[in-house]
Amino acid sequence: MELNGTTAIVSGGASGLGEAAARELAKAGALVVIADLSEERGRTVADDIGGLFARTDVSDEASVAGAVAVASRTGHPLRAAVSCAGIAWAARTVGRDGTPHDLGAYQKVIAVNLIGTFNLMRLSAAAMAATEPADADGQRGVVINTSSVAGIEGQIGQIAYSASKGGIIGMTVPAARDLAAVGVRVNTICPGIIDTPIYGDGPGAEEFKAKLAAPIVFPKRMGRPAEFGQLVRALIENDYMNAEVVRFDGGIRFQPK
Repeated sequence: MELNGTTAIVSGGASGLGEAAARELAKAGALVVIADLSEERGRTVADDIGGLFARTDVSDEASVAGAVAVASRTGHPLRAAVSCAGIAWAARTVGRDGTPHDLGAYQKVIAVNLIGTFNLMRLSAAAMAATEPADADGQRGVVINTSSVAGIEGQIGQIAYSASKGGIIGMTVPAARDLAAVGVRVNTICPGIIDTPIYGDGPGAEEFKAKLAAPIVFPKRMGRPAEFGQLVRALIENDYMNAEVVRFDGGIRFQPK
């Protein structure tokens, strides 16, 4: 898929992996719509890359529909949708004190991570389906979803997060088969431990990150957001990549805890 002269939408594009993906797609010549709840940071990133900002709650149908409408009205065909919006929650199914996992928290994680991903995928794919084919194969667009290695190898205390990310993995093949009829490809990336601002900074943060990186096979460091952005772009630009779940983790295999 040629990105130059097209529009892309990135949920969670105001920071972290989403920002890295947005910057890489803009570098490839796409006009990127940053769909995020963080208005100040989202507008800053959008201005910096020559894109647009749409305040978006991915779990809300009308909110995502509005963001997709912004992307569809740019004068360039919408060709790429990247889902990076997500939240984490650490709790056991039954805590050490015997308290069951909070149901509301579980529902919230599923609503944002899993339902939010499906929400953007279905609405953006519908918008792509309304465009003219981009090539002789009848291709109209690409969806990149972000899961996690936690969706494959969940750890203790990750029941909600792992369930949401595992659901994204489970959507990949059926979504790709469904959307083949309208010329839209679907791939999912499963990041491992990536060095994003969530870990903070300073000596304490660096020590904590060093412990996290210890089990990584090679290279012996955390992943970089820019490397994630490069993978997003590669999966979009390589027209034969479809219905794939790609680990992006330096070879790490999560242990139970």
